[in-house]
Amino acid sequence: MADGAGSGKVSSFIAPFRGLLLDYVLPESCYDEFFLNFNFLDVPCLKIVLSKVLGIGIILGSVMVKLPQILKLMSARSAEGLSFKSVLLELLAITGTMAYSIANQFPFSAWGEALFLMLQTLAIGFLIQMYGGRTARGLLFLGVYVGLLLLLLSPATPMSVVTSMQAFNMPAIIVGRLIQVAANFQNGHTGQLSAVSVFLLFAGSLARIFTTVQETGDALMALTYVISSSCNGVIALQVLYYWNSSPEQARSRKKRE
Repeated sequence: MADGAGSGKVSSFIAPFRGLLLDYVLPESCYDEFFLNFNFLDVPCLKIVLSKVLGIGIILGSVMVKLPQILKLMSARSAEGLSFKSVLLELLAITGTMAYSIANQFPFSAWGEALFLMLQTLAIGFLIQMYGGRTARGLLFLGVYVGLLLLLLSPATPMSVVTSMQAFNMPAIIVGRLIQVAANFQNGHTGQLSAVSVFLLFAGSLARIFTTVQETGDALMALTYVISSSCNGVIALQVLYYWNSSPEQARSRKKRE
């Protein structure tokens, strides 16, 4: 009786949150398994919960993942060490993932960070142009991107084009990251690249491999995140390697050589 009473109290406590849990975290079968049958060791349901929680965490984290990079650029009033071409390719990859996910009606928890990463990457691209003395070109960049994005998300764009963009993400990610890797190597430092943003992107892309397999089962998206994680990992290693190397120190070494 005591166990039954305790179970009833737990069920009563959880009941007000049932709608929220069913909308964002659990399918109804798993809700019943956890809070009616009190079976918290159901592996398929545990994987679903882990995937949903990770997905929501990634989205919440993505709201600020590139904010340290933006603040660092604004504080230094310099974009030294950052490659605009790399930003363009990263923006292309993010946009492709977002358009592909929307077209396939994947749950927001499986791709939502792309929306916030797109906005922040767009801001970084503009700041690179502005601090390079090309503000007009930066404004043109913003206008052209918004126009192309609206066209891409409209019914006028065939599904085959959206799928091709997602497939193109892989070479775009590789080339974009390699451009940044080469710039870091050539400069002998990582310039205004934010270590916090780099490590958060690396952790997020790793977690996305699991959530993509779990929530969408889409092999193309999963492979994209595997490649993204590998490339982000290389840049994270460079940040660690050049941790104590500043632009001034690198220029001084080159003069001595």
